[in-house]
Amino acid sequence: MSWTNKRMKALVLSAAIVALAMGHVPVVAPAFAASEIQAVVNKTAVTSGDISRRQAFLKLQRRTGNLAKIAKEEMVDEILKRQEIARVGMSVSTTDVDAAFERFSASNKLSSQQMSQILNQAGVGVEHFKAFIAVQMSWPRLVNARYNSRGKMSNQEVVTRLLENKQKPVTTEYFLKQVIFVVPESKRNAITGKRKAEAEASRSKFPGCEQAMDFARGYKDVSIRNLGRVMAPELPAEWKPLIEKASGGTTGTRVTEKGVEYLAICNQRQVSDDAAAEVVFRAEDLGKANAQQDDPNSKKYLEELRSKAQIIYR
Repeated sequence: MSWTNKRMKALVLSAAIVALAMGHVPVVAPAFAASEIQAVVNKTAVTSGDISRRQAFLKLQRRTGNLAKIAKEEMVDEILKRQEIARVGMSVSTTDVDAAFERFSASNKLSSQQMSQILNQAGVGVEHFKAFIAVQMSWPRLVNARYNSRGKMSNQEVVTRLLENKQKPVTTEYFLKQVIFVVPESKRNAITGKRKAEAEASRSKFPGCEQAMDFARGYKDVSIRNLGRVMAPELPAEWKPLIEKASGGTTGTRVTEKGVEYLAICNQRQVSDDAAAEVVFRAEDLGKANAQQDDPNSKKYLEELRSKAQIIYR
């Protein structure tokens, strides 16, 4: 799932942001004293500075109640999520987070520099906000990956939904391979631009999926990953627009934590079988839950992490 302005509807109100930008709301960033440890989550500290920044963020959201307490609990939950995201290796890239920040700024008719100034002025800080964005983008992926494989609908459930809809939904089925021009972490700043140019140039030379491995051998540090059958509702949000705009059998490139990547579309077709219906119905259900911000699987997962964690409050 992508991190979009829709998901931020109840998080940062545009009116509050614009008021700050126009200078209508006098906000002075709090002067942080030396940070003190307020909680420890599996050996990771939650500091008073973390809590102060989150409390300032809650004020921008127009949240009410005991904001200090709410901020502390949110930071505990966020650290639990970060730790789990890191454990399974499903974090979005810095590039994705920066792009989301740009989109959010633009949606509020602000440049990223103006948005940064506002966040700093409010006491939230850009880095705190981007860390929040990263979790908001990564966590739904983790929840979906864990529960979608276990949350298969029964045949009866599919039949019931089909009867309600009166026709089988139609979706696009893709067979995909992932082409990765690997960029080691130690060389990320030095060679990413060069690797991106190399990856872009290679797209016109891609011979098709059957010759993909031979193609990779002609380049240095290029790997091919077979993604197999993927239906449109299952496409990762960051790849979906690239797949929809693909030409010549490959998508545009993306810079990720692995390097520079693009997808090869081996085949695609319209399908309307029972398997496709189930995928579409589950995507619809998940979309409704996310829109209501009450995904039961997310709550269940977080409760499980809390029950197993060592959390010490100070």
